[in-house]
Amino acid sequence: MQSKWDIGEPEKPTINSQTEQLKSELLTLNMGPQHPATHGVLRLEIWTDSEIVVHAIPHLGYLHRCMEKHAENLDYRGVIPFVDRLDYLAAMNMEWTYASAVEKMLGTEVPRRAELLRILTCELNRIASHLMAFGTYALDLGAFTPFLYAFEEREKLLRLFEEVSGARLLYNYIWIGGVWNDWNDDQLQRVAAFCDVMEQEAKKYDDLVSYNKIFVERTTNVGVFSLQDCLDYGASGPVLRGSGMKWDLRKNKPYSLYSEFDFDVPVATEEVKKVGGQVGDCWSRYIVRMREVVESIKIIRQVLEKLEPGPVMGKVPKIIKLPKGEVYVRQECPRGELAFHLVSEGEKKPYRLKVKSPCFTHVSMLPRVAPGQMIADFVASVGSIDIVLGEVDR
Repeated sequence: MQSKWDIGEPEKPTINSQTEQLKSELLTLNMGPQHPATHGVLRLEIWTDSEIVVHAIPHLGYLHRCMEKHAENLDYRGVIPFVDRLDYLAAMNMEWTYASAVEKMLGTEVPRRAELLRILTCELNRIASHLMAFGTYALDLGAFTPFLYAFEEREKLLRLFEEVSGARLLYNYIWIGGVWNDWNDDQLQRVAAFCDVMEQEAKKYDDLVSYNKIFVERTTNVGVFSLQDCLDYGASGPVLRGSGMKWDLRKNKPYSLYSEFDFDVPVATEEVKKVGGQVGDCWSRYIVRMREVVESIKIIRQVLEKLEPGPVMGKVPKIIKLPKGEVYVRQECPRGELAFHLVSEGEKKPYRLKVKSPCFTHVSMLPRVAPGQMIADFVASVGSIDIVLGEVDR
């Protein structure tokens, strides 16, 4: 439904005494780039009629690092630390998607144990990412305690990642052909113990936040994206599933060994109605992430059952030279579908590497949802799409 404040094209409206739309002069405010609620160095120019947002324009360019251009001057292995810095809260997922694109062109066969370890690390990274989303979203809406709970559990994962990769955030762990380092039995036992604890923590988070009366009031029926909006803009991940579409590449277009695993794809269709919300609102997107944490735990437990001794690196030449051609590979990351379009001219470096970023798509949806919202509700809408600016402003 079109809001009465929806002005259509981003041109500043003029005041007309004969219209009931605008009764005062519009005030232009800058939300960001130094603002915690923008989740990075994003500047949102918002036009307000008192407390009502009339229009919002995202401005990028405050973090731009020319990642795609840098990739043209690096060998294929040297690109991996750069993709780490896209979604730096889910760096394992970034590495895996890029490595898969190179492997597809190279024809490299990845050992089974390496594939299982990739699934293990990326699902753990998915949980760590959603924990960050949970904690910071509660912080956006004025609750500090959930942030501390989230960081306590996330810290356990970062310590494991540090042990296997040597880094806490930017891992350079998933390499072309496999993974850099194996997981030992003690680490795998700690992963199993973490899953047991995290499953109980997820239930605690529901009591603390998900069904908290204040949180429900702040997020239900706020920032609604219809399913058609999501399809028009090309949304994916929790944003798309929060609007009712059961679409997940791990299930609908299985890659790696995901076809062997039993897990569900959470959508918010029924659960959001129980709290008085509507499909596609802020609460819907939030609850999808919380339910995905439980599904990732299911996958991790199955990985631990399937793991068998074996190599963790396939046969890859010392100097990687891809045949002339191009490939497009996409995978399901915590924030949606990440894809790499890799073009090779037969050299040791990519001719072109283009990133398809889910966060960039979701930022572009903010002008659609902003008109008619209170400023405080717009903050809730921005937090609900869970963006990382490293992926947006490449």
